Amino acid sequence: MVSLTPIRELNITAASNSNRPLHISAASGLVRAGSHIYVVADDELHLGVFSMTAHEPGHLIRLFDGALPESKAERKRQKPDLEALTLLPTFQGFPHGALLALGSGSRPNRFAGALLGVGPQGKICRSIRELDLSPILDPLHDAFAELNIEGALVVGDEFRLFQRGNKRQVDNAIIRYSLPQILVALHSPHAEAVKPFAIQRIDLGIIDDVPLCFTDATALPGGSMVFSAVAEDTDDAYHDGACVGAGIGIIDNNGHLLSFQQFDRPYKVEGISACLDGNRLDILLVTDADDPAIPSMLLSGSIEVKTS
Repeated sequence: MVSLTPIRELNITAASNSNRPLHISAASGLVRAGSHIYVVADDELHLGVFSMTAHEPGHLIRLFDGALPESKAERKRQKPDLEALTLLPTFQGFPHGALLALGSGSRPNRFAGALLGVGPQGKICRSIRELDLSPILDPLHDAFAELNIEGALVVGDEFRLFQRGNKRQVDNAIIRYSLPQILVALHSPHAEAVKPFAIQRIDLGIIDDVPLCFTDATALPGGSMVFSAVAEDTDDAYHDGACVGAGIGIIDNNGHLLSFQQFDRPYKVEGISACLDGNRLDILLVTDADDPAIPSMLLSGSIEVKTS
């Protein structure tokens, strides 16, 4: 079992509107860049920005225009469902790289994304560019009965997405693209469809008869990937369910599952960042409480890993 330590609640200085709480409650993706922690939430139109070195409340940066309904059911129906966040390397128009936020693709209104340029120290420093991710996500409906993208990362010249399964469609997969093709598509306002060159299905096992399914992933040196997974008792990519267990695993560059360790508590972990220090992998994770009254948590932990 992996023990996790709560670091802080994801409190913020100002909510997205006067009726929302002063915290993020549905954290779904995490990137650490320098001393900055960036968090997307699947029920917001904003990005959360927090400091790694200070525990004062963070702040929100708007990604999309408009407002979401206050009703939980209507908010769920209309939200862009941002579920993945990753840091892209230098490319045209972004000399120090950019954060890429992606919708899950699980509904027609969940194909939106956003690019935010960063400076050399990882601080957001350029205007936000809204994206239509249909050229990337729409072709995947031919491969998956219920598309639900939960993670994204870059390994060398590859861009990889992580598909999350559920009880009815246990369809966890790593979707592999040419990174240059993805960067061209992100830069073009009228991009053609981009198809992956490989899709690898991964069996993560079960906890209490509920399948473990991907919730996020990040790259490690050499091309291996560390991922978070939860066993959420739900039959589809839309409705929430009870989390009966969760954990962290390592997959090698060829898509082989090397290890999986369960967390000491069934945290519904939805975002992960990691740093390798010798044989110790230090991890940061964020949680989704599935309740707007409960703040998301930033957690930390570490595991021992084999290095070549």
